Amino acid sequence: MFFINSLESQLQRWNATIIKQPNNPNVYIRRGMVYFQLGKIEESITDFDTAEKLDDRIIPYLWQRGLSYYYAERFAEGAKQFEIDLTVNAQDVEETVWRYLCIARLSGVEEARNSLLPVKNDPRKIMRCVYDLFAGNCTTDDVLIVGKSEGLKGNFYSHLYLGLYYEAEGNEELAKEYIVKAADKFKIDDYMWYLSQVHKNMRKWF
Repeated sequence: MFFINSLESQLQRWNATIIKQPNNPNVYIRRGMVYFQLGKIEESITDFDTAEKLDDRIIPYLWQRGLSYYYAERFAEGAKQFEIDLTVNAQDVEETVWRYLCIARLSGVEEARNSLLPVKNDPRKIMRCVYDLFAGNCTTDDVLIVGKSEGLKGNFYSHLYLGLYYEAEGNEELAKEYIVKAADKFKIDDYMWYLSQVHKNMRKWF
């Protein structure tokens, strides 16, 4: 409950800032992120769209909108957003994995794996292992082992992406197990931890 109250107070601050800076795209992005963290997906997309209208140069950096598209079930738009993001951030495994997840929901896992874009040199060992999992080059046990070796953050990311992997595979039971564990047992100060909460709440996994 505490984190919800904290987000509500952040929302009020960004509302006040937007009144003072109505043409600042970054303020809309920040408020959109808070909306997402509160599970207000449509409101977050509206703010990200407003930011784009104010400055279309930010489009390749709007990874947050890609995540919101996924939870709004706008998978084609999500896949396109992440593809654009990779033109400026080709070392980020998360961008290509989320593109995979969108394509899997549209066209199936086989199509998603066949169109998985190459990513090299992500500095995070756990994310390199997650990439190998989605590419079919390692096991779920490998992901858990690497995650455990990297402490709290590694444990969080291994469980989150295993949950997302299983959901794409259509295994709701294991998806629920791993995402709930990521959300409840491995809390980190990170936008993706809030995403795990949003995922859990939207799926009604209590």
